[in-house]
Amino acid sequence: MLHIQKLSFLILAVLLIATSVANADERYKPIKDKIVLEECGACHMAFQPGMLPKRSWEKIMNGLPDHFGEDASLEVATKDHIAAYLKDRAADNGLWGGKFMRGIKKNMTPLRITETPHWLREHKGEVRSSAWTSPKVKSKANCLACHKQANRGFYDDD
Repeated sequence: MLHIQKLSFLILAVLLIATSVANADERYKPIKDKIVLEECGACHMAFQPGMLPKRSWEKIMNGLPDHFGEDASLEVATKDHIAAYLKDRAADNGLWGGKFMRGIKKNMTPLRITETPHWLREHKGEVRSSAWTSPKVKSKANCLACHKQANRGFYDDD
């Protein structure tokens, strides 16, 4: 019996360490869906779904006629396909939730990744405010300006 307890503890410790290491860097599953890449990527980088909770993706997809000041309306089937893809892979669609869920209260529905507590923590003190208006960067949503492999899900700084 003691042997089983030690083995169980060891397995649990290895799983916790592996999970911590996997979540320590800034990597997100890249978008593989062709429709999501084409439709979302037509105007901006297609952001990885793990950066917002389901309720945020729902609100964004239901508000496409006024998508941050632009009409991004889609055919119903296309909209439903993209919405399902985003919600199925959202930050809160896992056992513990993604790092982007840290600090997002249940009553919060962020519509901009750049307004999430995780994003704000990651960029505080690292990026001068003038960078966001630089012609090379243009806005906080232009991840590719600094993270050259962001569209592949890599946001590591080094």
